[in-house]
Amino acid sequence: MNTPWQIMVASSDLENRRSLVSILDRQGIGTFCASNVSQCREILDKQYVGLVFCDRSFADGDYRDVLDAAASRKPGEKARVVLLSAPADREQYRRAKEQGVFEVISTACRPTDVEWMVIQARRDEQRRGAPLLSAAGAGPMHERSRGASA
Repeated sequence: MNTPWQIMVASSDLENRRSLVSILDRQGIGTFCASNVSQCREILDKQYVGLVFCDRSFADGDYRDVLDAAASRKPGEKARVVLLSAPADREQYRRAKEQGVFEVISTACRPTDVEWMVIQARRDEQRRGAPLLSAAGAGPMHERSRGASA
């Protein structure tokens, strides 16, 4: 695969998007942003997104719709979806994981949580055998989408 690995922040809350983009920017990682499920689908259809930080719900759907869009891609290109959620109980966490969520982190995420998800997603990608063509500070992974504003 010769396509760069990208990250998307999918949140209907402007402040949450800005916070996550800021954390990723400090790591030298550019992002695509989406504020609803339709924008998520559009970006996932056109770009190779390896990781999505995703709100629980949007005006036009919820994280399960984003999971479906991520799963409907070519084999080996399935995006890992990290659910941004208020602290959940074990049952909610278990259900989200069973539905295909890569991980669940707090909506008020700390930079270390975000960094750890990026590391884990990259490791998962390597285990699956797909090459990672972009790393912090290099390549088109750092170009911002012209779609939804951060």
